[in-house]
Amino acid sequence: MTRKSLLAAASLVLALTASAPALALTDGEKTEIETVVRDYLIRNPEVLLEAMDALEAKRQAQAVGEQKEAIAQAGPNLFATPEGTVIGNPEGDVTVVEFFDYNCGYCKRALTDMQALIEADPQLRFVLKEIPVLGPPSVEASHVSLAFRHLAPTRYGEFHARLLGSKGTANEDSALTLAEELGVDEAAMRAAMKLPEVEAALQEDTRIAELLKITGTPSYVLANEVVPGAIGKEGLAEKIANVRSCGQTRC
Repeated sequence: MTRKSLLAAASLVLALTASAPALALTDGEKTEIETVVRDYLIRNPEVLLEAMDALEAKRQAQAVGEQKEAIAQAGPNLFATPEGTVIGNPEGDVTVVEFFDYNCGYCKRALTDMQALIEADPQLRFVLKEIPVLGPPSVEASHVSLAFRHLAPTRYGEFHARLLGSKGTANEDSALTLAEELGVDEAAMRAAMKLPEVEAALQEDTRIAELLKITGTPSYVLANEVVPGAIGKEGLAEKIANVRSCGQTRC
């Protein structure tokens, strides 16, 4: 019997034993119940697998319900940005929200997934949420990025792709250098970085991530599901197709 099976059996016996005081069972009766349960499970071990499958299905259903509730609580800001900045088609029929960090290696790999999906799907809409979870350099990069988005929203997609796709650590210096290359001077950037709306945008992305229990990057939101991790172009494409087909990521 596997360790999981043993744990399941033990849980069942404990549950029965825990209910014994309410039933006013004697010690002998409790021992008899434990013996009957043990003997039954030994003769019918497949029951444990059925119970484990049922438990897993229950947990998945509960997780889906919690995610739906959290997504609803996040409100319209989840699927939008203050400047209305969208990667792909602003009027697309499916929205993918991606939470990322400029110094996240998996996010760098996921960048090519997003680009390939957008190229292949003219009706796809990506909304980017910045959650700098990997330390001070990431926080610096996000402050610059959001200031750039505020000043030059039409070029944010290019800024994002170049900074995330760059080698080395993304920080304030590297992000400001890129901003200048894209036509926004450092003085204007530093002034924008101090704007309350720029800080508010970062705090709002963080609030939404915490509400959705997102702690790592990349993470995605599609329709009714929070998707942790870089699941690849094919994994995202399958979920996008399902959203179009039935309105959910799993049909």
